[in-house]
Amino acid sequence: MSAEDDFRIRPGRIRSTRTQRARPFIAQALAAAQRAGGSVSRKGTIGPGHRSRFGRGQRASIQANRLITSRSRGAVVKARVVRHGARGASLVTHLGYLRREGVTRDGEKARLFGPGTDEADPKAFAERCADDRHHFRFIVSPDDAIEMADLKRFTRDLVGQMEKDLRTRLDWVAVDHWNTEHPHVHLIVRGVRDDGENLVIARDYIKEGMRDRARDLITQELGPRTDHDIRTALERQIEAERWTNLDR
Repeated sequence: MSAEDDFRIRPGRIRSTRTQRARPFIAQALAAAQRAGGSVSRKGTIGPGHRSRFGRGQRASIQANRLITSRSRGAVVKARVVRHGARGASLVTHLGYLRREGVTRDGEKARLFGPGTDEADPKAFAERCADDRHHFRFIVSPDDAIEMADLKRFTRDLVGQMEKDLRTRLDWVAVDHWNTEHPHVHLIVRGVRDDGENLVIARDYIKEGMRDRARDLITQELGPRTDHDIRTALERQIEAERWTNLDR
């Protein structure tokens, strides 16, 4: 090998990128926290993220969460806000679909229930919603629904708590379905407050507060989860073909 081809290898540490060199470690850590969904105050404190302050129920969602422990019963709440307009299926059609045959415990056609009746009139409810801007569609599924005495009573208790949290009476109908592995309740709520104004529910309450209220009511009825209950729930999550808490 000629002298012109000689070269020397100088070991050294791996260099960071130009962007990383320009930013101190603290700045990089705070940026990573924000990318993960957290919030960073001016003092550098990392929080769980921004909470919505728009709509009713934001403070109630925080209060409801304080009632939840590791032994609280579980529940899943799904929500959808439906704006009224020319597009999409009408509310009457949706209510008819919810009342179809084969979804009840005995296989008979389902019936809507409401605050004080087990025979709510779907046509009358749809007429009351006709001039509303929107309505809410909730699906509430207690983990231990089969053990509960009455899903109708549970739903009325849940809506009663929602009325306290949202500071307004609610106009609603619901139906319980038993045609799946997890019995659940379809709850339809008008998007109008008792003063006639549009009902706007805080995003945090829809995402967490309502679920925590449901979990607390279930725990009050059935009692806290035992060690056996917790172990069984974990085993079900391992075998479940869906997103569970273990995947977080």
